[in-house]
Amino acid sequence: MKGFLILVLLFYGLAGTALAQDDKKIFAIYLVRHAEKAADPIDKTDPSLSRCGALRAESIATVMSDAGLEKIYSTSYERTMATARPSAVALDLEIETYDPQELESFAQLLLARAQDALVIGHSNTTSVLAGLLAGVEQEPFDEALYDRLYQVSVADDQVRMVLLHQAFYCDR
Repeated sequence: MKGFLILVLLFYGLAGTALAQDDKKIFAIYLVRHAEKAADPIDKTDPSLSRCGALRAESIATVMSDAGLEKIYSTSYERTMATARPSAVALDLEIETYDPQELESFAQLLLARAQDALVIGHSNTTSVLAGLLAGVEQEPFDEALYDRLYQVSVADDQVRMVLLHQAFYCDR
């Protein structure tokens, strides 16, 4: 619990909010990989979340609850939608789907919309999309990692990317 509190305090200390200051738009896009998927799924092509994954999705919703989100995006896979759902329900927001094969055009759309947003993706897309938003090349990360939380803050032409690690533990 102490680690979670530290993450929350760090998160709020770094969080960007959508404020208009002299016609300058400041916003933040948060990107996470879907939570842990079921180890032996019924549908091997589109697995659901494991018990720990469902708990992580709830934890993400708690962390994001005061981030001022205006939009939630997810790929159409069951595991990403299930990760996004607790945040969407808590904030009364619809989940808009995006195509993970079209990251460059999706990055342009996110920057053009200039909204505080949460994006749920995959191990091979989340860091790459964060890099596209921030203008820095990023490689996909290992499929065993679920704790990455990217924050891309935008203030006019200034973009800053921060990588946070979610303090989450689930006893399997």
